[in-house]
Amino acid sequence: MKQPLALIALASLSLNTYADIFAVFRETDGSTKWQYVANTTASVLILSLAIALIFLIRAHSRSRRANRALTDIKATLEDRVARRTAILQETTEQLQEREAYIASIVNSMPVMLIGLNQQLQITQWNKKAEEITGRPLNDVLGKNLWEAYTAITLTQEQVKSVLASGETLVLKHAQRGQYSFDITLYPLDNHDDTGIVILISDVTKQVNAENKVAERDKVSAMGELASAMAYDISLPMQTILSRATRARQEIEAADLGEVKEFLLDEVETVRLSAHQATAIAQNLLDLAGSHRDTKQLADVPLIMDRSIALATDLFTDADSLAFKHINIRRNYTSPLPQIPCFPAELEQVFVRLMRNSFYALNAKTWDDNNKPWINIEIGEFYDSLWIKIEHNGKCLSPSEQLDIFQPFFAITNHESTCPVEQRLSYSYFIITDHHRGQMAVTSDEQYGTCFNIQLALS
Repeated sequence: MKQPLALIALASLSLNTYADIFAVFRETDGSTKWQYVANTTASVLILSLAIALIFLIRAHSRSRRANRALTDIKATLEDRVARRTAILQETTEQLQEREAYIASIVNSMPVMLIGLNQQLQITQWNKKAEEITGRPLNDVLGKNLWEAYTAITLTQEQVKSVLASGETLVLKHAQRGQYSFDITLYPLDNHDDTGIVILISDVTKQVNAENKVAERDKVSAMGELASAMAYDISLPMQTILSRATRARQEIEAADLGEVKEFLLDEVETVRLSAHQATAIAQNLLDLAGSHRDTKQLADVPLIMDRSIALATDLFTDADSLAFKHINIRRNYTSPLPQIPCFPAELEQVFVRLMRNSFYALNAKTWDDNNKPWINIEIGEFYDSLWIKIEHNGKCLSPSEQLDIFQPFFAITNHESTCPVEQRLSYSYFIITDHHRGQMAVTSDEQYGTCFNIQLALS
């Protein structure tokens, strides 16, 4: 575009058209008109510079407009970047606040929370987990769960089965009278990586409270039943005693010859049995009203002596041995501290052990060289009170030793070997649950049978 314009401008300078374009610069004699050449050249140069100036001015104007546009775009971009930066910063702060809030919730949970990835490595470990295990998050993060927490009762197979099935698994782990835990395993789907969360809840207090309520209801029902049974037993016993006394008086007054002594012996046996039944009924009444909500300090040797006296009234075999004829050996360490307990319940335990010993002794034949005995020892050992009740009666078989502390209905996997009337499940319950103690039995022909009880001093 510039070249045609320049040509047009040059052509317009000439008023006439000549065949020789340079003829205008020569004289008639053929010499060059240098002045004309100079003027023409200067005119062309000025015209070219003017045209160039016009183009420069236009270019400068366009550049200024472009610069203004760029300045406006830059300002707009800076404003947009500032707004985006502010939004990103606000979003980051919100995410940090939410992350801190979630972490606070996780760490404030009263349950143990453990997060695992597919390789069963720890990814989450809250404050409760740190308290229970004694290991901070930094020590266990990225480690295998069973290396970091060897005491956990879960197995790798259980965790892998939840990861494979994608279904929530709820487990319970408890030790009677000591602890109860609810364990929940549920998988998390993070699209690329699937992990698992383990929640371990300590429900010992809740279970103990529920057991206490259930126990109170059972004790109340048992007390009502025992009272009714004692009342029902006492009525016919009073009649039997009254009739036995009257029959004895009539037999003594009558002339019956040789049969008189036999009848008097039989009447006396009936009277003794009636007294024994009355003592059993009274024991039922005492049992019905024995339960208390709080423990009290008591001397175990005194409770044992009362139990022996009660057993003397309760246990008599009319055709064989009476409890009062058994040699009772007492070996009490002195002095012994008082312990917090339920005295009436301990008395029932000791009476039941005396009963078991009594029937074991009645199951053997005795002579002058081999007499029945019961040996009772009470002593203090470190922070516990130890009670031993042993006898030289019929021994318990290995299967009977396994069954004797189990409720009758709980034996389902093998035939019952220990009769229900000889079982000591309630006594075991009183010692282990009510008193948080221990109870065991050993028995063989050489050393006899020994019941061992351990009770805490505080």
